[in-house]
Amino acid sequence: MNRPVESQAWTQRPMDTPEILAQRAYLEAHNGIKGLDILEPGDTEHAVNLFRRDGFVVIANVLTSEQTDFLAQGCHEVAREILALDGDRAGNRGSHRYSFGGCSMTRSQLHRPEWQMMLDIPAVTDIVTAIFESPDYVLRAASGDFCLPGAVEYQPLHSDVNDWRSHERTPFSAYHDPRGHLTIRDLPCPYVCVNFLPQDVTKLNGPTRQIPGTQHSRVRIPRLDEEPEWMRLSTVCPAPAGAIMVRDVRAWHGGTPNVSDAMRAIPNLEFYAPWFREPIVPGISYQDYRKLSEHAQKLVRHCVADSSETLVTGPTMRAP
Repeated sequence: MNRPVESQAWTQRPMDTPEILAQRAYLEAHNGIKGLDILEPGDTEHAVNLFRRDGFVVIANVLTSEQTDFLAQGCHEVAREILALDGDRAGNRGSHRYSFGGCSMTRSQLHRPEWQMMLDIPAVTDIVTAIFESPDYVLRAASGDFCLPGAVEYQPLHSDVNDWRSHERTPFSAYHDPRGHLTIRDLPCPYVCVNFLPQDVTKLNGPTRQIPGTQHSRVRIPRLDEEPEWMRLSTVCPAPAGAIMVRDVRAWHGGTPNVSDAMRAIPNLEFYAPWFREPIVPGISYQDYRKLSEHAQKLVRHCVADSSETLVTGPTMRAP
């Protein structure tokens, strides 16, 4: 029998120490964005307005209970495979904190049926099409992250896309204005991430913190020791299982402590605007691609391995 993921957490300190109990009490009292708007499917115009204002928006009741359970089971299966490689829970995004893509040989989980299911959710199609004002966007990857109970540190604030960097530093870099007038933050949103919630996100289980309106900011992102307390508490919670969080990846965001008794997972789909591209790593075999719906095939057309190639999948602590 597979060990529950939660039984593999809290490896570095007990959860009932005075320090952790005090942290739990503080987060319970103060954590979360005050007045967080949580919309319903169909309120697309409002959702786009909030997305463009804040750099993110939350929409509830996007997944059915069956889809939510299916996704949760898949996340736990993948997490168990990853944790088997990491006995001390060092993580690859900080202690007890992991990237689903960064822990995959393909930098993606698109080979998994749970992530493939997310390609055909009508409310997701509606909001992403409305943001890009076009249905011709494409999938970059199917990834996300999870954190275990015992992830008691804050992840530094960061952005998921940057201006051009040399190929020696990273192959995943595209935008460059040689005049130096424009940055990627001056453009319309080039890259949307849709996180799916297979469980409730609470004040205690590692909600993502989002700093509203920072998607266009040219100000240097503060280091962890420079952050004001309100930023640490600017978390997207509470949010119900079955919801999605749609993010402009330029906006500042970061992970927060999971001092609960359960894993928090936020699997995602990442989409490039019709006019924006960076290199894409194949994440689905041609054989599995042929089994997808016509809509899903259109989305993943740049993520497909050649029919003559065998796609090597599996867990790793460092994606190639």
